[in-house]
Amino acid sequence: MTNKRESIHGQWSSRWAFILAATGAAVGLGNIWKFPYIMGQNGGGAFVVLYLACILLVATPIFIAEVMLGRRARRSPVQGMTVLAQEERASPAWKYLGWMGVIAGFLILSYYSVIMGWAMAYVERAMTGSFNGLDGAALQRMFESFKANPMELLFWHSLAMLITMLVVVRGVRAGLQAFTVLLMPALFVILLLLVGYGVSTGYFGAAFSYMFTPDFSKLTAHSVVVALGHSFFTLSIGMGLIMAYGSYMPEKVSIGQTALLVVAADTTVALLAGLAIYPVVFANGLEPSAGPGLVFQTLPIAFGHMPLGVLIGTLFFALLTLAAWTSSISMIEPAIAHVVEKRGWTRVKAGIWLGLGAWLLGIASVLSFNHWNEFKLFGKTFFELLDFATSNIMLPLGGLLIAIFATWIMRRESSFDELGMSERAYTLWRILTRYVAPLGIVVIFLYGLGILA
Repeated sequence: MTNKRESIHGQWSSRWAFILAATGAAVGLGNIWKFPYIMGQNGGGAFVVLYLACILLVATPIFIAEVMLGRRARRSPVQGMTVLAQEERASPAWKYLGWMGVIAGFLILSYYSVIMGWAMAYVERAMTGSFNGLDGAALQRMFESFKANPMELLFWHSLAMLITMLVVVRGVRAGLQAFTVLLMPALFVILLLLVGYGVSTGYFGAAFSYMFTPDFSKLTAHSVVVALGHSFFTLSIGMGLIMAYGSYMPEKVSIGQTALLVVAADTTVALLAGLAIYPVVFANGLEPSAGPGLVFQTLPIAFGHMPLGVLIGTLFFALLTLAAWTSSISMIEPAIAHVVEKRGWTRVKAGIWLGLGAWLLGIASVLSFNHWNEFKLFGKTFFELLDFATSNIMLPLGGLLIAIFATWIMRRESSFDELGMSERAYTLWRILTRYVAPLGIVVIFLYGLGILA
């Protein structure tokens, strides 16, 4: 390997440290909250098969490419793309790929912490038995009343941002690595406990059959686009954080093998979430296709009426909070790494100021659920506009540009040297990243913009 650069931010202590950190970045609300309900809306088992195919053919090649670019550069995304563009004699404008990732991560964190605050608030509600005896209408009123209270939303948003920054400012090993090594095992333990409870309901078999017996007649063109989009976004591709994490990866660690383990862990969490949620749904006569309200409005019906409902509900929302926390601590890392490199600030100073900025921007998302809910731009509230701009434009575009740079701009010998794969494995990765994955991303991009209906 010819690359001898070193990151000024330090490195992960081992391959497993990177795996846990990258898995923590990937595992988030999308795995626990979103995947079960989009599976329910798109045919159950058939959607799972389609989703796994998209993970392998679209998401994984781009994930490997982003890690590879990060480790090759050993810099934050902005400086990293500048260095790589110079090395490959490409246009200096490639630095804007890094900038787009940094900005996307910052914007996403600003509203992601609001939703993380919801999960934290529902931990408190579950612990105090607030769901006991309530029906669907009452729980919907509870959720709507919660969103309509700006001071309560602000409190939980502030707490979510505070605990995120307390981890980030401690650095790569003492902060990101140390906390991820604790949080990820805790997340898996809680998830397995919930799956164990699902077995005890007597409906685990029905849930397993629903998830893993495909009926492809239930799939639509929309299902394909949803599977493509979720496979891409679940791995946090295109927001710079995987590139930043890759820059901290030890030199002798295999990028391909390690990336596959991260993808496998992330996918396992999503599937286990389904196996934890669906037995409860079926045991209580609820609908798996309940949509985004499945977690905050539908499942609490079950928690309020089932044996051990207080305990299971508390564990579930604690799981949701941990998943959100492991992702949120990674989202601002590209911005902090950039400021430390460019301005010479300490991580503490960078974390305080950037965290404060994300918190202030998040207040606009808080208000968009109540006082500002009538104020809309392009037919969307501030929260919806940020979500749309990042998820439907910035991240797909970032992923597409990563694929183009890694396989069309970067010399073959550079990527082959950094990846250290066998000739056959490298050729497969290159074909998928150069042709197959970009086609999938273009479909996501056009559908998100409403060009494909």
